[in-house]
Amino acid sequence: MSLSPQWLDELRSRITLSGVIGRTTKLTRAGREWKACCPFHNEKTPSFTVNDEKGFYHCFGCGAHGDAIRWMTDQRGLTFMDAVKELAAQAGMEVPRPDPREAQRAEQRAGLHDVMQAAQDWFVASLAGPDGAAARTYLETRGFNARTIERFGFGYAPDSRTALKSALEQFDEAMLIEGGLRIAVDDKPPYDRFRGRLMLPIQDARGRVIAFGGRILAKDKTDAPKYLNSPDTPLFDKGRTLYNLHRAGPASRQSHRVIVVEGYMDVIALAAAGIEEAVAPLGTALTEQQIELLWRMVDVPILCFDGDAAGQRAAMRAVTRALPLLRPGHSLTIVRLPSGLDPDDLIKTQGRAAMEQLLANPASLLDTLWAHEHAARPLATPEDKAGLKARLMDHVDAIAHPDIKGLYRRELLDRFSAFAYPPREARPAFTPRGPGARAFSGRSPQPAGLSEGAANRLRHLAQGGGRDGLVHAVIAGLARFPDQLHRHAEALASYAAPDAGTARAIDILLDHAETLEKGETSPIKDLQSLAMPPDHARYSFLLEDPHPQSAREDLAEAVAQLVERPALEAALAAATARFDSDPDGAIAEQQRLRERKLALDDRLRQLARQRVAAPAQDESSSSAAHAAQGEQGMD
Repeated sequence: MSLSPQWLDELRSRITLSGVIGRTTKLTRAGREWKACCPFHNEKTPSFTVNDEKGFYHCFGCGAHGDAIRWMTDQRGLTFMDAVKELAAQAGMEVPRPDPREAQRAEQRAGLHDVMQAAQDWFVASLAGPDGAAARTYLETRGFNARTIERFGFGYAPDSRTALKSALEQFDEAMLIEGGLRIAVDDKPPYDRFRGRLMLPIQDARGRVIAFGGRILAKDKTDAPKYLNSPDTPLFDKGRTLYNLHRAGPASRQSHRVIVVEGYMDVIALAAAGIEEAVAPLGTALTEQQIELLWRMVDVPILCFDGDAAGQRAAMRAVTRALPLLRPGHSLTIVRLPSGLDPDDLIKTQGRAAMEQLLANPASLLDTLWAHEHAARPLATPEDKAGLKARLMDHVDAIAHPDIKGLYRRELLDRFSAFAYPPREARPAFTPRGPGARAFSGRSPQPAGLSEGAANRLRHLAQGGGRDGLVHAVIAGLARFPDQLHRHAEALASYAAPDAGTARAIDILLDHAETLEKGETSPIKDLQSLAMPPDHARYSFLLEDPHPQSAREDLAEAVAQLVERPALEAALAAATARFDSDPDGAIAEQQRLRERKLALDDRLRQLARQRVAAPAQDESSSSAAHAAQGEQGMD
């Protein structure tokens, strides 16, 4: 009977490995893993570990390694199908009935494995023969020794359209084509795919050859691709395969890291230098499936890219692929090599220590995201800066996990605010004007109050001078939470107010901020009578009984949106103005900016809904707790 890989993966996911092993071996919790004395060899100090998250056991003493099925076959002595049936019974799964078509496909795949191994043996023999002289010379120039050449299975494909067919004549032509070794074109005779190339086998997680990669050697063939990989076949799916995974997996369990580089030559260069835990995608950007494979090995893989523009693009493609997949404890880190150097160049010129130093200090995914978008376009105008914020928030919106999304939003908004609203020059001490006025210097003895005139002006301006309810709401919110004036002073100071009245209101608040002790939480007492805007229920920080910390965060969101809107409107006007010269670009930019404005409005509506629900839930929980205590007292 043949079981599909998907069904077996489902079986493993439903089994708790420590529960299976713990029935016959005493396990002790050690952080996120379990430890025990190895059941496969005699030892006094535990070196056997079980990791439920990654679904494998491993002994650092004897090297025993496997999953739940392997445990049942190796430790319990069951056959594969008996082990599967017993585990399926525990998991509540039904073992699929024999499928003749699947059995036929499994037999076909087994035959293709034979074809690929035969091709590998022939490539290796060709490298050692007379035709392989140029390939051997190339390997010498790369500094690969005999052990590295043998270990990674280097071979050579002669520059002939029929040499492989002749060498593997025991296999049908159809199998060679299906394995990606020969190419069939409509009305022409089939021909060898790999010709005049240095060959490398691509292996699956079990070390079986499933595909090949070939590097061109002839310098005059400028029209041919430098690297050529096998096409997708029944054995090989390039989006789900990582080169060198079968070697890097065991090495990563020793080093607790895995390194992703751009190509298989980079992998081999690192291995030759003693860094064994490296893998590479195969001609594509890192896919979601490959990221999941990496997370089964370590929680935070290291992505190592060349320092050129292509490496930067590859890093950002990986970042954008990873954002929707992020979950607690799992992320990516990024290492950028010096410009013009790949791992092999760096190791040859500066030694392994230089590479290890870079690997020890990678940039976080968030740092990489910020640095890329900050450097992506000029940031000279308010419109440019609004574009930066919009791009950052677009990335945040791609994150699926709500907690991680919220934390990314807050961190990126903080960085944006620090960049877009740098500290302004110290304002002169406020000096009251009018008959009998005297100079003011230092802190106010009553920091929670305003002068009568300032309070009256602020009431008037907030209620009538503002252009819309958001301005009014922000002024009322800052009067209610004066400790936030310090936090938002720079943003408000740089705000290009839509009218003189709003500008004066903000200026009064900023003057008052300079008289407050940092952390002052008492509302501005002279503004207790400040009328709420008609739609104040939209704003959670103006509700009757807000959650203080949540209200302050929502007020920060409102301030950020108040400041961003004029820049968005200016950017819309600029896009409209260039319609005649660039209609397509102008329309696309208008659409993007309008979507951002809609998103801002939606966010404000959500704030009220989220925070209004919270007090009701808390009140319900509190009432239930009191009721339960009352019942216990009656008992």
